Amino acid sequence: MLKRKIYDDLMRWKSSNAKQCLVVKGARQVGKTFIIELFAHNNYKHYATLNFEKNPAYKAIFDGDLDTETLIKQISLRVAGVELIPYETLLFFDEIQSCPRARTALKFLTQDGRFDVIASGSLLGINYKEVPSYPVGYVDHLEMHSLDFEEFLWANGVMPSSIADIKEYFIDKKAVPTAMHERMIELFKEYIVVGGMPRAVYEFVTNHNFANVLKIQKAIINDYIDDIAKYAEGAEKAKARACFLSIPKHLSKDYKKFQYSIVERGGSARKFGGSLMWLYDAGIINFCYNLSLPELPLEGNSKSDVFKVYMCDTGLLMAMLEEGSQVDIIDGNLGIYKGAIYENIIADIFAKSGKKLYYFEHNGNLEIDFFIRRNKVATAIEVKSAENTKAKSLETVIARYGVKHGIKLSTKNVGGTDTFDSLPLYMAMFL
Repeated sequence: MLKRKIYDDLMRWKSSNAKQCLVVKGARQVGKTFIIELFAHNNYKHYATLNFEKNPAYKAIFDGDLDTETLIKQISLRVAGVELIPYETLLFFDEIQSCPRARTALKFLTQDGRFDVIASGSLLGINYKEVPSYPVGYVDHLEMHSLDFEEFLWANGVMPSSIADIKEYFIDKKAVPTAMHERMIELFKEYIVVGGMPRAVYEFVTNHNFANVLKIQKAIINDYIDDIAKYAEGAEKAKARACFLSIPKHLSKDYKKFQYSIVERGGSARKFGGSLMWLYDAGIINFCYNLSLPELPLEGNSKSDVFKVYMCDTGLLMAMLEEGSQVDIIDGNLGIYKGAIYENIIADIFAKSGKKLYYFEHNGNLEIDFFIRRNKVATAIEVKSAENTKAKSLETVIARYGVKHGIKLSTKNVGGTDTFDSLPLYMAMFL
């Protein structure tokens, strides 16, 4: 079983004195159903799962009145073998995007308060228009992602105490012992290839079979494409699919700003902008916005129409490349494209920690991969795919724009200069 951080979030929600219905949002196959049912089994005397995709007939429960008494009677009647005891029962509405009226019912279930309720869905950001009355102010929210790097380390048998030891080297700005550093770089490369999708991680830690991991990843990608065909409306189907399949091409360019002309000759934001948002709402991609100035507030200085696009799971990005790319990453032989892969994994790590993504580019000759707010200042971050000690852009932006702090992430051990810190790539999880 894979340990997930969200389990602790669920425990905190359960113990809250002002508990509301909880909505857990996340892309398909990141482990939402498994972790919620495990939580229910471990913490409630009784629980009932209503999966609206697996059992579409459950939607009829919500066709009539949405008061709690009526709903409990309907659930007891239609869901075999459940016992619904007030204050001892969890109701789990899975794939709730397929039953808009169930989302409306969350308001009344919160007001009633006798039953704990968790709703989960993969395409909640897409189907919101179908909800007749969204329960604003009556639900709590959690976002679930595929495994982050720390969870991947746990899955591979790395003890939390060992991660804490590494964090001490990060805090003290001291070099990590060579054997430990080399092992962490090895695990980091494996995380790039495997990614964080639970099925892929479980296969890897159980059998260490990269070929089977790739099969699982390709199946997930095909499921995403099927979702586009199933849920995108009308002409959006072909456009969203084209945007999705263009992501590796965008990241292969030196200039990684998303260009609609790469999706289709003559393509424009008017034609493809909605399709990109569809992929974002489905939890498939992350946006990284360009800054007009590399200073705080980052959001205030960001350009909403100039951005890069990264995959939410780097393992899935690797699976979209030709076979053999996985071995190339492990062996360090992917050439210029390796930089794009390493950028994607850092974007993935930052996004999973709750950071919005920003970068800075000026006149095509100065680009900083990421900017984050850290220690109350705008911090420039450059990502290097090898032990490259040069950081010309980092030094330039510090000198020219008054940026107070810079960080270079590479395979090199902890070090730095007077103007920036040099950290191993795996320490991005501490930023």
